[in-house]
Amino acid sequence: MSQAVINATTFLEDIYPLANTLIIDVRTPAEFKSLHLPNSKNFPLDQLHADAYAELLSTAAGTTLYLLCGTGKRAQLAKEKLSDHMDNPIIIITGGINEIARSNVVLNSSDGTTISLERQVRIAAGALVVLGVVLSITLNPSLLALSAAVGLGLIFAGITDSCGMGLVLSKMPWNQ
Repeated sequence: MSQAVINATTFLEDIYPLANTLIIDVRTPAEFKSLHLPNSKNFPLDQLHADAYAELLSTAAGTTLYLLCGTGKRAQLAKEKLSDHMDNPIIIITGGINEIARSNVVLNSSDGTTISLERQVRIAAGALVVLGVVLSITLNPSLLALSAAVGLGLIFAGITDSCGMGLVLSKMPWNQ
């Protein structure tokens, strides 16, 4: 099984759109709806389970799977989930839809009101830090711990390249 990666520019120039390829976008349904490659399929990372594997296997017999997300990080996680269940070559598109959007390829898009998961995390983290500071000034200085916890969470996310807040936000109704 291939464990390759391909950057978005090379993918667009050399691969897209060719027969015998399957583009799996692992972003949330809301992110997918807001902007995606034509003919790509949406299998959100948090919903990849046994039934999803069965559906993928039925549609992907003998094809190369190209995994796509915002930048390539969630695609790597999806590859780790899929590689135990599939014999197909799996290739991660690094740079993701963000890099593809910078090219001249035509993308399907909605009205543009969807906020990306990354922006939602930044908004939530900023709001929690401000809330912690305001509460510590007005109610109790120990509530500054909320801001410290968010800061530590951001440090952890940066070191491990995984974000708990992002996982929680991806399950929210507006991201479904």
